[in-house]
Amino acid sequence: MKQSHSSVQQRAIKIIQMLRGATKRMPKTASTLIIERYGKSPYLILISCLLSLRTKDTTSYPASCRLFAKAKTPQSMLKLRLSAIEKLIYPVGFYRNKAKSILSVSEDILDRFDGKVPNSKDDLLSLHGVGLKTANLVLAEAFDVPAICVDTHVHKISNRLGLVKTETPDETESALRELLPKKYWIEYGRLLVIWGQNICVPISPFCSECAIADLCPRIGVTRSR
Repeated sequence: MKQSHSSVQQRAIKIIQMLRGATKRMPKTASTLIIERYGKSPYLILISCLLSLRTKDTTSYPASCRLFAKAKTPQSMLKLRLSAIEKLIYPVGFYRNKAKSILSVSEDILDRFDGKVPNSKDDLLSLHGVGLKTANLVLAEAFDVPAICVDTHVHKISNRLGLVKTETPDETESALRELLPKKYWIEYGRLLVIWGQNICVPISPFCSECAIADLCPRIGVTRSR
């Protein structure tokens, strides 16, 4: 039987409320650690997010710190050689391409935005290598603009929970915007990333340890622990 929009929304809000407590003692995300260490610098949040794409936080966060020890602004980043950036960020995934993107983005920010990271989605998406996930993360974490950052965890878990029925992260972002009240957008993404890294992992999730198991239909889960 198909659930109403209202009932799905109420379940989503209950999940958010339960995950607040369930994630309190879990490791923080790389973006949270970056903010705690460097403050809400839009540029550093943007660059660290680019480094985190298709890379685990345990690898991308140390790489970000190594890079930021040498450069924290677009101006200082452009003074580094491409080979030096590659060495600093290795072994993040696709590190050679990401090093090029970092220089390209830094140059673009200086040339087109007076050295400041833009705070609009369209402008962020116009930067080389910046997709919807990165744009939304920068909006949410750097500028406190309501946005839902959908990575692989948010996409997969939202479908497992039956909150959305989508094929791609971009479709999930659109569906969640319609489902969730705006005040939950930023928090929902943060919580599900932590949950996906620790409990609702992509392969064989820890359903026996899940605090929201009673609210989850486990759609698409064929094996669990």
